[in-house]
Amino acid sequence: MTQKTILITGCSSGIGHDAAHGLARAGWRVFATCRQEADCERLRGEGLESFRLDYADEDSIAAAVDEALSRTGGTLDALYNNGAFACPGAVEDLPRGALRAIFETNLFGVHDLTCRVIPAMRAQGHGRIVNCSSVLGLVGIRWRGAYVATKFAVEGLTDVLRLEMADTPIKVILIEPGPITSDIRQKSVPHFERWVNWQGSARRAQYEASLLQRLYRDRGKPDRFELPPAAVTAKLLTALTVPDPAPRYYVTTPTWMMGIARRILPTRALDWVAAKG
Repeated sequence: MTQKTILITGCSSGIGHDAAHGLARAGWRVFATCRQEADCERLRGEGLESFRLDYADEDSIAAAVDEALSRTGGTLDALYNNGAFACPGAVEDLPRGALRAIFETNLFGVHDLTCRVIPAMRAQGHGRIVNCSSVLGLVGIRWRGAYVATKFAVEGLTDVLRLEMADTPIKVILIEPGPITSDIRQKSVPHFERWVNWQGSARRAQYEASLLQRLYRDRGKPDRFELPPAAVTAKLLTALTVPDPAPRYYVTTPTWMMGIARRILPTRALDWVAAKG
């Protein structure tokens, strides 16, 4: 059989890193992309094919797609849109620039990359596009407004793309992790420090009692129900290999709980649950 190929974003650590190695072990030819060239070099040292792709840089997206297709002779079996970042802070304290920056990466870049691979998949007569959402694409929680907004948008855009691709051989799938061991909390700190003036906020006392502790003092502390990245990779492999993949794959207990709660609870009750964290 011809070796299957997949392009994965955000492979420097966490979910993307595990997915790249997990799929390579499963026999896939993996193009493991990262935002920084130094991370690509490290992944090449780990035996992966790696080159740069920054969702916020349109030229890098175009170059990465060209590179992948040139290495395969113009085909690509699957795309896993995994890369994303968080910018914590109260919604009222998020300046326009913060939302613009996070949407450039978490949504616009995902959309751009997806649209660039669809022609190759349509021409070859098959393909799978897997977008990594979150439990926060199902239910919002405090301090996560920017990230929640992007993941709700990813959910909506993916749902419509799935409907529109129904008359093609391209399958469109969402994976919805919950708490997964990764560096996303630590990597959110520079974005928080750049954009959020918590010292001047009306919610300063709440920042000091809650978010600052989570970001700085408890940054390495695992969340309840946290699973390793391998749990996401297992769902990804299922989404890529079963003949008729489900539209959505939940990964962690909180994702299952919130998915059910969103369907059955009235809004006020769901707000009460979300407020409990």
